[in-house]
This record gives sequence, C-alpha cells and structure tokens, in this order.
Amino acid sequence: MDVRTAVVTGAGSGVGRACSLGLLADGWTVVLTGRRAAALAETARLAPAADRERVVAVRADITQPVEVDALFAEVADRFGRLDLLFNNAADTMPYTPTEEVSAADWHRVMDSIATGTFLCSQAAFRMMMLQSPRGGRIINNGAPSAQAPRPDSIAFTAAKHAVAGLTRSLSLDGRRYDISCGQIDIGNVTPQDRPQPEVRQADGSFRVEPTMDMRHVVETVRAMAALPAGVNMQSVLLMPSSMPLVGRG
Repeated sequence: MDVRTAVVTGAGSGVGRACSLGLLADGWTVVLTGRRAAALAETARLAPAADRERVVAVRADITQPVEVDALFAEVADRFGRLDLLFNNAADTMPYTPTEEVSAADWHRVMDSIATGTFLCSQAAFRMMMLQSPRGGRIINNGAPSAQAPRPDSIAFTAAKHAVAGLTRSLSLDGRRYDISCGQIDIGNVTPQDRPQPEVRQADGSFRVEPTMDMRHVVETVRAMAALPAGVNMQSVLLMPSSMPLVGRG
C-alpha cells in the first residue's frame, strides 16, 4: 500500500490524540504536532508497537509562522508528500463576560484557532499543489458554537466562525489543485480524565449536558480521511442527539 502521510495538530491530548491513533490504525503515517513535546511523546507511546514506525512527533507552535514552516519542511524532507492535514489545535478560556475579555486572551484564542488553522493550511496548500500526484485533504475542527454560541464565550465563538470561513475558502481555492477541505463540528464528548463539567446555558445557568463517546469522533474523522480524491464531506455536525443545541437561546 502507498504511504499516506497525515499531520495532526494538537495531537498531545483529547480529540487530536484519539484521531491520531485512529488514523494510525487505518495505515496512515502520522506526524503529531503541538507545543508540548512530552504530551506528543505520550501519544506516540500509546500507539501499538507494530505501528510506532509510522508515527513521528514534531514539536511546533502553530501560531508562529517560522515554526509552521519548519514543521512542514520536516514533513517534506522525511516523507516527500502530505496527504492529510487535521487542523485540531485550539486554546480556550473560561467563560468570561464580553466586557471583561482581555486583549491578551482574545489574541491567544484567535491565534491558536484561526491563525494556526490558516498558517498550517497555507503550508499544506504549498505542498499539496506541487507534489505528484498533486492534491490532498484538509479537515478542520470547528464547533457547534459557530452555529449557536454559549454565553460569555465571544473569543472562542469568533475563532470558530473564522474556521468555518477558512473551510469554505480552502474548499473553493483548493479546487484547482485537487485539494479538498471539510469541517467537523464536535458536540459534547465524554471526558476521559475528569468528571463531566457543568456548562453554561443560554439563560446563564450551568448544567451537565449529555455526551458521546470519543470513538464516534474518531470514526467520523477516519471516514472523512478515507474518502477518495474528488469526493468531499464538506461539513459534519456530530453531537449527542439530546444535547441542547437545536433551539439554543
């Protein structure tokens, strides 16, 4: 089987870690990236022994253009091509009233989500458009919040709206290079290392909401990644059926 190379950002925990291991199970060679080298190493350690030769950890801060360029240069040097980019990395912040959000927090959240997605996608474009055979796939991790925000989450909501715009622009601009771009908006996932938190409701109250198992997220990303060239899953909203999203507000 031909080597298929994927880059997963935010691969040191959560969705990024789980999806990286899922892609490995499907035969992908996976480049794990994120800011925490120890967390990336732990993800690689969790891979089955037989798959570890196909997993590489490369530390990078995706908000920094120089580090993004170095990351994708290393991918090109090692593997010669890039077939999949999963833009998953994101910083968050506690629920904060709009009037109290600091400029520093705003920039931190926007940079990690919107700027990071742009920089990695741009670098992926440059590889995918020139490689032979050309093309590839980008999957962006969006959020239901871009459709129906929670109170006191303006930075995260705005950043995920930006991701939705990036997905559409990348999908359009990628046509001429055989690059597909789709987005997965992920609802509440069962925490694997802590109790399910209470989350802010439209009326300002807090309550525990229904969740779904991480395996459903992994299965969906694997299905998106496995589509043949020329076929795209443009947008997927994956959530527990009883999650109070529809009609929120």
